[in-house]
Amino acid sequence: MRIRPVRTRSAGRVVTIVAALLGLLVVAACGAAGGGKPNNSGPIAAIDPYGADLATQGTPKDGGTLTLGMDREIVSYDPTVQNSNMAAMAVYDSLMKLTPDGGAEPYMAKSMTSPDNGKTWNLALRPEVKFSDGTPLDAQAVMINVQRHIDKVSSPAHGYAAQIASMRATDPYTVQFVMKAPLGVFPMVFAQPITYGSLGLIVSPAALQQYGNDIGRHPVGAGPFTFVEWVPDSHVTFQKNPNYWQQGLPHLDKLEFRPIPDTDSRLASIQNGDVDVAFGGYSQELVPALANPNLKVYYGPGNAGEYLYFNFNKAPFDDRRMREAIIRSLDLNALGASQYNNRLVKADSLYDASSPFHTPAASQEWPTYDPAKAKQLIEDYKASGGNPTFTFKTTTARRAFGEFIQAQMAAVGINVDVQYFDLAQFSSKVVQSNDFQLTTWVGGFDSAYPGTARLLRSDGNTNYGKYSNPQVDQLLDQAASTTDDAARTKAYQQVEMIAGKDLPVAFFSRSYLSTITKPQVKGVDRYTSRDMFYANLWLDR
Repeated sequence: MRIRPVRTRSAGRVVTIVAALLGLLVVAACGAAGGGKPNNSGPIAAIDPYGADLATQGTPKDGGTLTLGMDREIVSYDPTVQNSNMAAMAVYDSLMKLTPDGGAEPYMAKSMTSPDNGKTWNLALRPEVKFSDGTPLDAQAVMINVQRHIDKVSSPAHGYAAQIASMRATDPYTVQFVMKAPLGVFPMVFAQPITYGSLGLIVSPAALQQYGNDIGRHPVGAGPFTFVEWVPDSHVTFQKNPNYWQQGLPHLDKLEFRPIPDTDSRLASIQNGDVDVAFGGYSQELVPALANPNLKVYYGPGNAGEYLYFNFNKAPFDDRRMREAIIRSLDLNALGASQYNNRLVKADSLYDASSPFHTPAASQEWPTYDPAKAKQLIEDYKASGGNPTFTFKTTTARRAFGEFIQAQMAAVGINVDVQYFDLAQFSSKVVQSNDFQLTTWVGGFDSAYPGTARLLRSDGNTNYGKYSNPQVDQLLDQAASTTDDAARTKAYQQVEMIAGKDLPVAFFSRSYLSTITKPQVKGVDRYTSRDMFYANLWLDR
């Protein structure tokens, strides 16, 4: 596990999983990772995926209010409640921070080390870090918070916390965790964003005692800002924390987050200046923003991406021949031209080409577009007694995509019944209930752990198609347990190769999430999931 010295001014760059995005509109996919401006046409390339180079942006100015447009209303500020929350880091900060190469480094924490290759972990805290209510962020505070995740099975971080056999304070500012089995990636679970579960977002125990189950509406942390008010479907406001642990920060006086669920309205809001920052979710925002000289875009690719779920519990996709036939039937050039502004980046592997866990051999293993081969596979399946007819389920927002699937299948001789569902129903009643034969999803991630296991492990919590391969499970466990970076890389590369053979899902596009800002917004420090560290933000106006 890569553990690096702490930095006091988050100047470094960070990366995280994108956890499973529940927005299911068609998206344009990203290009290769890296800096620089993307092309004006063709596949979208990454641009400043981890934020700005703070050293080149001049002397920060203090003061001002930053207005940020979110793509959904927040459900809760309680880290044990599953939801997407772009504002959580403003009030909590994080004990650890993910790095672009798949490691983790201390942030609010002082250090995190293992003396025995991942069986025991010692988390050292900074005595100067205090919650905004004046109480100390000490060993007891961390253990109280971790215990909440252990006790609450529905917590997005419960799976991580449940791997802890015991924890104790070895001194007032050090917590010792003993794992049930070696877990070399344990520091990473203290660095995840709230969406995918984090043990590193620490709530004041005094506030937990005061507010109880209502803590999700009254967050108190040690972050750069403190909670002021929350008016649902209108705004949530935070003000500068005068006792923030990083001296001289934050620069801004206030943050105001506004939920703007409609994609066109969100784009209009950043274009006309109603907001300073927009958390973009779809191609309808990213493509126009890239072409607008009055906007700045931060965007990077992820692994996995947009794909089709096969249901391994139901015919016809319990048979590999039919899974391969579907993949070979999809003309991604036609899809890109019709629905992605000719800016689709095709996905042909589990990991993006820029990932250290990707190998060209995995892409070579992936089936290519070949309708003649698809027809042959379908005929073989029919000759063995199978019925290739199936139902495709998607959302009402994806009618064009549903029609595309229907037409592509008709071209290889399969009649498809397409059913559309309201987005609110789709996630729970179709995908999460395993009530489908073929369906679509967006599930990008950047950190191999825990993103790969969530998608491909037999008990993965986003493995909605119920794919199962004991060898994959074993390799994923090896990758998680080891503290040897080379061994972890080798295990993930093997998983990617097996995925290219088993076809657990049908990848067709990389997903993306963007941060779009006015050019006056400086100091952006982000995860590619769009989650941000807010202390260094400033306004050049």
